[in-house]
Amino acid sequence: MSTSHPSTHSFRPLRAAAFAAAVCLLAAGCSVFGGDEDGSAADAAGGSGSNRMRIVMVTHGDEGDAFWDRVRKGAEAAAAKDGVDLTYAGDADTADQADLVRDAVRDKVDGIAVTLAKTQAMKAPVAEAKAAGIPVVGLNSGMDAWRGTGLLTYFGQDESVAGRAVGDKLNSLKAKHALCVIHERGNVAVEARCAGVKKTFEGETEMLYVEGSDMEAVRTSVTARLKQDNSIDEVVMNGAAFALTAVDSVDDAGSKAKVATFDLSEDLIAAIKRGDIQFAVDQQPYLQGYLSVDALWLYRTNGNVSGGTEAPVLTGPAFVTRENADEVGKYAAGGTR
Repeated sequence: MSTSHPSTHSFRPLRAAAFAAAVCLLAAGCSVFGGDEDGSAADAAGGSGSNRMRIVMVTHGDEGDAFWDRVRKGAEAAAAKDGVDLTYAGDADTADQADLVRDAVRDKVDGIAVTLAKTQAMKAPVAEAKAAGIPVVGLNSGMDAWRGTGLLTYFGQDESVAGRAVGDKLNSLKAKHALCVIHERGNVAVEARCAGVKKTFEGETEMLYVEGSDMEAVRTSVTARLKQDNSIDEVVMNGAAFALTAVDSVDDAGSKAKVATFDLSEDLIAAIKRGDIQFAVDQQPYLQGYLSVDALWLYRTNGNVSGGTEAPVLTGPAFVTRENADEVGKYAAGGTR
């Protein structure tokens, strides 16, 4: 993830190195994608970066996460199409994510796209952006909070709807006892998914909180719970990497439970094809990144508001099973699903 892309730039060409260094010193695990300090990346994309629209995307994703790679790739594709200078920055620390938004406001960018995994922490920086006349759109996290936070529009999956769809799916599969694993306490999107499962699933839904930053701890916790209760016949995870770890947990526990998950990766699709994963819910992260950047460009150039001011633009849920895994896999191989 250290490769620069023609459509991706710093807040300003002369600030590229300083911004990247300052942010990365501020918070371990951040990821910043920027162009060259001399503006050569902007020239290669078709003009000087000084008079092109500048958009910043700030997410709560960690560096090296395949999901956020897809969000970024979609954002970059839209930026290339629209002739936009794009900066992408990700930080799982809520306070540091808020500081990244404030950095963009101070730099007087033309638009900001942001995730609302921890809504309360983002209200103030979003308000500062609005006061500065900078439009802000939301993506991925914050379906129930984007209007109250003051965002222009929102792109993502209604996580409650997605959870309810999984509950219905489990009913059709005759499951009886589902373990829904939450890897980040307080993440509104993940919590809403499991709550949705519980709402429609006719069997027992049990929540298990684990430390998502430690994958070995995730494996150990899921294994221990499966050993304690052999009535658990379905493990529902909230990310591709976590689902693959849960497959190991099922093996470690000698359990007969099936594994299902929210979100995709190329490895996960291969696991679906093998039968290791029962199904996955795709929220199309590439599309979330693409639409967020494109919406800001449309708003700035033509006053358009995608979805109006009241309705979010949904990108999921869509189920991926053995039946359609080959088709989806073609796009996953290119990093767009």
